[in-house]
Amino acid sequence: MKDKAKYVRWGLTAFLVGCALLIFYDVFYRDNAGTVQAFFGKLWSILAPVLYGLAMAYLLAPLVNHLERWILRAKDALEKKRGRSAPVRRGLLRAVSILLTWAVVLVVLYLLFAMLIPQLVDSVTTLISNLETYYNQIYAWVTNLLEKNPIVSTWLSDLVNRYYSEATNWLTTELLPGLQATLTSFTGSLVTGVWSVITFAKNFIIGIIISVYLLAAKEKSLARCCKLLYGVLPEDRAMFAVRGFRRVDYIFSGFVRGKLLDSLIIGILCFIGCSILNMPYTPLISVVVGVTNVIPFFGPFLGAIPSALLILLVSPLQCLYFVLFILLLQQLDGNVIGPKILGGSTGISSLWVIIAILVGGGFGGVLGMFLGVPIFACLQVLVRWLVNTRLQKKHMPLEASAYVNRDRQASETPPDPPEGENK
Repeated sequence: MKDKAKYVRWGLTAFLVGCALLIFYDVFYRDNAGTVQAFFGKLWSILAPVLYGLAMAYLLAPLVNHLERWILRAKDALEKKRGRSAPVRRGLLRAVSILLTWAVVLVVLYLLFAMLIPQLVDSVTTLISNLETYYNQIYAWVTNLLEKNPIVSTWLSDLVNRYYSEATNWLTTELLPGLQATLTSFTGSLVTGVWSVITFAKNFIIGIIISVYLLAAKEKSLARCCKLLYGVLPEDRAMFAVRGFRRVDYIFSGFVRGKLLDSLIIGILCFIGCSILNMPYTPLISVVVGVTNVIPFFGPFLGAIPSALLILLVSPLQCLYFVLFILLLQQLDGNVIGPKILGGSTGISSLWVIIAILVGGGFGGVLGMFLGVPIFACLQVLVRWLVNTRLQKKHMPLEASAYVNRDRQASETPPDPPEGENK
């Protein structure tokens, strides 16, 4: 019987290893989308409203809790004045809090869009109408540069002559056929784009409805998840998993919600400052600076560089003022606003922040750059716990500085004398 169970375990292990190898090959070595990728893509398209609802509920849960406490305090103050009290219906309290939360969110979004969209449209329209002027201005700059620097002009002429044939071949064999294919598929792409917008709007509306249900039953959902963990895992491992999830929630809630609020504040401050300085394209620049600020470390540069180039086409002096203003704004964000909002939620150094952004951006684009930092912070906490646990079992110190010269200290310690010499 024991041999039979052993063979069953071996067979199951071999089957799982084979499945893992097939999945690994399907994901990483197939040129086109494999079965696993197609499955998860289909699953994402189906569950997109649920994921949107989860994200919205997670972001809005603190506001719902704050409104519940505010309503209870207001109720207690009113009852003290009247000299009587009445029991609180938790369901009604939660419903009112959720309703007020979404009312606040929708009003804020409406005010932002009502103020921002018309000015943003005007900025984009002005930019498009001035494209020819900017082209002529850049052409005049380049021509003036070449006339005053004959060495640069000669170098560019040699470069053009050297690569003329290659450029001609690229134009005739790649660019023109590509443009024809692009024009042919433009109608299909337009229809696909419109359908994508409609699908996103549908998923977003369904996500709002799902978020309401999730917010209404968030305590029950949390209790059921904890019950599932304690039912599936041993108690000590379930307690470890619960503590780990709480730590992950602390890191993600502190970073994601804090960074979104921080970026909103920076965008508003940029709009106010650029309006005072009378900068061109103020709404467009404020949106770019605020949106790119959600990316840690690189975000301020990604938003400031194209904005500065856009202002440079209008006025070099205003461009200088804008660069100085952005530098001051980022110093204010990095030293005052950011630490006040984010605090020490991630707890990782600047070097690892850069690495997390690069790795996250390589795998997930802009969303990966945004989520790479909290994910890396969670992994760092896990690795630190594993290392400290192993060191504690070996009765070794936990301070990293204790291991720098540990090998030298061990070699300088004299060996224990034999037992005969002790006697």
